Amino acid sequence: MLDTNRTPVVVRATDPILHSGVCMALRSRDDVRLVDGESADATTVALLVTDRLDDAMTKLLSSLHHQGFTRIVLVAGEVDDNEILSAIEHGVCAVARRAEAGPEVLVRLIKAAAAGEGALPPDMLGRLLNRVSKLQRQVLQPRGLHIGGMSKRETEVIRLVASGLSTQEIANELCYSQRTVKSILHDVTNRFQLRNRSHAVAYALREGLI
Repeated sequence: MLDTNRTPVVVRATDPILHSGVCMALRSRDDVRLVDGESADATTVALLVTDRLDDAMTKLLSSLHHQGFTRIVLVAGEVDDNEILSAIEHGVCAVARRAEAGPEVLVRLIKAAAAGEGALPPDMLGRLLNRVSKLQRQVLQPRGLHIGGMSKRETEVIRLVASGLSTQEIANELCYSQRTVKSILHDVTNRFQLRNRSHAVAYALREGLI
């Protein structure tokens, strides 16, 4: 009988040793279950492991996206800010560095992706937010310029998503119901044709909306 309490995961890696190591680490966990590509469905999380985001990994990301995977976790040895944004635009919703990706971290990211939430390394997220903040503060505001596209309420929600808050935490912070928060996120992702929360954050960062 299928265990619906365990999150299904497909593991893909650019190196067979990486693939074997990650599978071994996850097989001992009772909150996830490994599946092959043929058994994957809409609830399956794809876990990608690589040294860095090269052309081969970009092609694999594109292939998974076209196969219908919407929950993708990326574990990479080396990543830079621009590569992270590109990966998110290819469907990635959670990222970790290999040096920091022990079994507990992997499961946490898999669970976050399965729940439709995202996660980025705090230092990387901080640099991305700081870069956009500096643009607004030093270039746009002195000229009386404003980048539009989202309402104030929407940008507040996306900013809190970018800070790593859950739906419940965002609702508490803004004194909204969880339904309202979900509705705002749904409206934003639909209007801008975005795939998930992390993609919405990446879009807002690129456009200078947050």
